[in-house]
Amino acid sequence: MTSPLARRGFMGAVALAAAIGLGLAGCANPGTGNAGAGGGSTKNEQKVKSDSGPTCTLKTYGGEQADLTNLVVGFSQSEKEDNPFRITETQSIKDEAAKIGVKKLLTTNAQSTLSKQISDIQDMIAQGAQALIVAPLNSDGLEPALSAARAKNIPVITIDRKLNANACKDYVSFLGSNFVEQGKRAADQLIKGTSGKAKVAILLGSSGNGVTTDRTKGFVDEIKAKGSGIEIVAQQTGNFARAEGQSVTEQLLQANPDLTAIYAENDEMGLGALAAIQAAGKAPGKDIQIYSIDGTKNAVQQIVAGNYNGVVESNPRFGPLAFATLKSFLSGKAVGQDIVIEDGEYDPSNAADKVNSAY
Repeated sequence: MTSPLARRGFMGAVALAAAIGLGLAGCANPGTGNAGAGGGSTKNEQKVKSDSGPTCTLKTYGGEQADLTNLVVGFSQSEKEDNPFRITETQSIKDEAAKIGVKKLLTTNAQSTLSKQISDIQDMIAQGAQALIVAPLNSDGLEPALSAARAKNIPVITIDRKLNANACKDYVSFLGSNFVEQGKRAADQLIKGTSGKAKVAILLGSSGNGVTTDRTKGFVDEIKAKGSGIEIVAQQTGNFARAEGQSVTEQLLQANPDLTAIYAENDEMGLGALAAIQAAGKAPGKDIQIYSIDGTKNAVQQIVAGNYNGVVESNPRFGPLAFATLKSFLSGKAVGQDIVIEDGEYDPSNAADKVNSAY
């Protein structure tokens, strides 16, 4: 999962750093442009892996049957749309709303501020939103907004981050990845790529949300279970941001000169780590291997270039699945409370063939 993309300032090795900066920036526009069409909702569309658990119905939640084409739908984005994950996620929602012809789509962006996301949702309700799709900023804290929706029996679908709340009571359903499994798969990639011997630093995501907790747990537990020759030497937050991933990696390289691998909990931090490694005069992907989670085109292109070693996908194209879930729910059908999507992965064996399915 992802967060604000900042411009990178390189310390030392100016010419080399400028070159890698241009290379990475050059990848950003294709990822952005493909958010809705070429690399977006119609390409590599989300597939449901599991929704076999408890379900939710209108009868249980409250409300009346309705046709989405007659409704005002609100979408609350949590973070700035200045990184590929958020750009693609928002565009997927907009594209699908237009495709199925909802009466009106309201969109807001909380700019990574919880109080603003609460007020955004309350404002959309005041503007007549009759159904809501919410990408939560944090796992906790949205209770005032959820309560405002429940007071009017407005169905709320949450995507990409889980809430510490009760499905089919505080909200209808969560749609997203199995984040523990993502961390586990990244560990498996690293174990294989390093032949089971490495000194690893973890770039943690932002605190206060379950994505960071779960991706850390999955990775650490898998290393303990299968990577006896791998030592985790540091864990430090980069807040899902490229600039912070770079600055944190610079510090980690100074404190751990024998570091041989980085696990970043999103691609943006991984790309920041790549820049820091090159600026330090080392070869990313070789001297220090890099593994991360998201599946952005920027990161996958770096695997093709040999500067990166593995990426576990976290597919942000929620539009079709979110609206299909809302449509089923509002028609009176039961929908899963916890709908887990399938995620692919990229490594040197498939990155060149699959790069165009990245976002």
